[in-house]
Amino acid sequence: MINLTVNGKAHQVDADPMTPLLYVLRNDLQMSAAKFGCGLGQCGACTVMIGGQATFSCLTPISTVEGRPIKTLEGLGTADNPGPLQRAFIEEQAVQCGYCIPGIMMRAQALLEKNPSASDSDIRAALQPHLCRCGTHARILKAVRRAANVMRAAQTVPQTKGATP
Repeated sequence: MINLTVNGKAHQVDADPMTPLLYVLRNDLQMSAAKFGCGLGQCGACTVMIGGQATFSCLTPISTVEGRPIKTLEGLGTADNPGPLQRAFIEEQAVQCGYCIPGIMMRAQALLEKNPSASDSDIRAALQPHLCRCGTHARILKAVRRAANVMRAAQTVPQTKGATP
């Protein structure tokens, strides 16, 4: 048994330790956001976050992630309550076919968690490993910038103890 923590929830998986994380997420845990694209780590469709790092799940054996936090697109928010990045992609209409978008969003999330003041060149560099043929690149950049603004604003809101509304 391999113990995995995905989106804050503990799971025990009975699979070969060399099984790619992507297969476990999709087949065993029924999380379908990460996609199988190339199986070679060249397209980015399978990207998830492992310990805060954007990682190709198609190349990552589950034995190497035991005890490390894994975050998938499902962990960023829900349809009823999308996270800042998800909301920004919706508002900017940055999704066309949607196949590559979960991976792009996870890599953007990893970037923004480390650097909520990322420049356009930082965003472009971070998203470089992803293949997208839909032509929504300008809207994707705009969505990541929008999410960055929201995340920065949330960090600067003063928190006061004992204050009542």
